[in-house]
Amino acid sequence: MDLKLLLDWRLHLTVIVTSMFAEWVGIVRIPLGPGTLLLLPLLYAFIIGVLFNPHLFSAMGKVIPKPVSNAAGPIILIAILPFIAKFGSTIGPAIEQIIAAGPALILQELGNLGTMLIALPFAVLVLKMGREAIGATYSIAREPNIAIISDRYGLRSPEGIGIMGVYVVGTMFGTLYFALMAGYIASLDILDIRALAMACGVGSGSMVAACSAALAEAVPASKDELLAFAGASNLLTYATGLYISLFIALPITEWMYKRLKGSRQEVSHENS
Repeated sequence: MDLKLLLDWRLHLTVIVTSMFAEWVGIVRIPLGPGTLLLLPLLYAFIIGVLFNPHLFSAMGKVIPKPVSNAAGPIILIAILPFIAKFGSTIGPAIEQIIAAGPALILQELGNLGTMLIALPFAVLVLKMGREAIGATYSIAREPNIAIISDRYGLRSPEGIGIMGVYVVGTMFGTLYFALMAGYIASLDILDIRALAMACGVGSGSMVAACSAALAEAVPASKDELLAFAGASNLLTYATGLYISLFIALPITEWMYKRLKGSRQEVSHENS
């Protein structure tokens, strides 16, 4: 990557104007059934970023050339670091509340198995997917999960294609989905807000940032505590998620896939 591309004035002007516009619009609350849907500035910035993407709209190449767009992509990992650092600064003062949460904070990692228990049957029985379903559903498909699939099957395998497909979709829309879902569920007041904060820590910096920011906006009085729980949860996900994915999630997904594939074949034989 040519670092000189990052000095392109069009890139910086677009980022500044987009940020100023998103902050000017501010937070919009839309009543939706029993809850409220929170639209954060992050959402507007995301939409504008998509509209200016030269890979999706070739005409935008005159504003942001494709080489400049490619060079700017990895910067998101750097841009999110200050927010991750803020997580670290909030964990210390809230350590007593985190300890009081006890096993809940540790066992919440098992919740990631839900991606496999819910999505795998749908992928195999409804979408008629093959072994791509294993890579696509055994985890939330972030970097450590990709490493496992790459080592076990290779990224050119059906499992590799499945996980890379989910990874790309998650990178594009996961942050948006987390922000909208977290704010809305928090407004329903059916779950402890700390449990929702723990659920934010899925092992993705951008997703946990969007999720915790939405929760903090929904319950401003508990902002620091929520950021601390989200940060601690994300840290534990990085520490334990790899082992749970490798030794629990992937073997169970393989076992379930074989059973589901067999049941689907039995049904097809009966219909014939």
